[in-house]
Amino acid sequence: MTFNEALDYIHSLLKFGIHPGLSRMDTLLQILDNPHKNIKCVHVAGTNGKGSTSTAISNVLIEAGYNVGLYTSPYVTDFLERVQYNGKPIDKELFSQCVEIIKPEIEKMSADGAQITEFEALTATAFLCFSKLNVDVLVLEVGLGGRLDATNVIPTPLVNVITSLSLDHTGVLGDTIEQIAFEKCGTIKSGGTLVCSYGQTENAMNVINTICDEKCNSVIVPDKSSVSIKSQDIFGTNFIYNKQEYHISMSGTHQVQNMTTVIEAVNVLKNKGYNITEQNIKDGIKKTVLPARVEVISKKPLVILDGGHNEDGAKAFYEAVKECFDKNIKLFVIAGMMNDKAVEESLKPLISKADKFVAVTPENPRAMKAEALSEIAKKYCHNVICCDNANSSLDLIKPEITENDMLFVVGSLYLAGEVRNKLIKIFD
Repeated sequence: MTFNEALDYIHSLLKFGIHPGLSRMDTLLQILDNPHKNIKCVHVAGTNGKGSTSTAISNVLIEAGYNVGLYTSPYVTDFLERVQYNGKPIDKELFSQCVEIIKPEIEKMSADGAQITEFEALTATAFLCFSKLNVDVLVLEVGLGGRLDATNVIPTPLVNVITSLSLDHTGVLGDTIEQIAFEKCGTIKSGGTLVCSYGQTENAMNVINTICDEKCNSVIVPDKSSVSIKSQDIFGTNFIYNKQEYHISMSGTHQVQNMTTVIEAVNVLKNKGYNITEQNIKDGIKKTVLPARVEVISKKPLVILDGGHNEDGAKAFYEAVKECFDKNIKLFVIAGMMNDKAVEESLKPLISKADKFVAVTPENPRAMKAEALSEIAKKYCHNVICCDNANSSLDLIKPEITENDMLFVVGSLYLAGEVRNKLIKIFD
């Protein structure tokens, strides 16, 4: 099986949609001789910040000399961004071999009426790949929720992590912060340790503490009072935590929240015998840069790409870039979002700052149509246009942008994946 054939097969399962539940995964993994049960994991759940947190933990462990798997989602430009080994996408041949092993078992299950979804198949493939690679640690990011997510088949992890919680995927996870917290806490297993980002609401923390008590878990929350920011701009942040200084190469105060969570999670690993130095932590955090997370594509003009896709993610982006706003600098915004998000609430602050707003339709069945987004945008901006194709929108407005202007491309990681290569080509 070639890599393209493997990828086509995984994608062919998308038609089965999202069906939370662990029974299908348990059955499939048992058939595969439970490759996940011999892998030591760091399990990362949350609404926002999972990708940055997971990647930074992986980078710290790599700096310390360990062989590290990273399973994350979604990807921006390369599908195997989702399945990494020591900081790079895993070998295509290994991935293809593992899909070839799994495919007939999935087809047998399908014939018996148990339809494996795309995410379940990919997760099982990843477990098989990481088992064959004999990773020392797998940093495992939850796909959706936690309690019924396909990744939640693992035994008690080395450490559980819960990043910032907010309302998202409310149709599946519930429409209150307590319900969201309950679903995320479904990853907590007996006798473990949870590291939880600071800044959670009181109601969320009540749920978290109750479940941790029930599961005999200790709870560690970074001490926000021990954080001080030395300097910060669009290109990164220098901050002090517990008298140690760190540099984050990504923009935004929310990344300080994420990285203090990383530090405490790594401290749990150190207490479990992993040989990780303070310099490993600093270097791992500094090297953590993710595409489409307040990503500066160009400085002149200032071009920033961000995949924040819900209200809290949009607020974090706005906070990160607000220093850039100046009445003498022209701002162009290209935006596209999924139809099931809080679109108006997310984009309103940015739209109101835009001199020109371009509404686009990302390539996804859940995408909001550009026409519908433009009607929202017209409430807050006098210069709004529509463009169904995101890459065409770049061709449309590129001639208008001077080196003294700004362009922000925002709203969805799906949109970011479509335009990132072209943005780099025409602006870098």
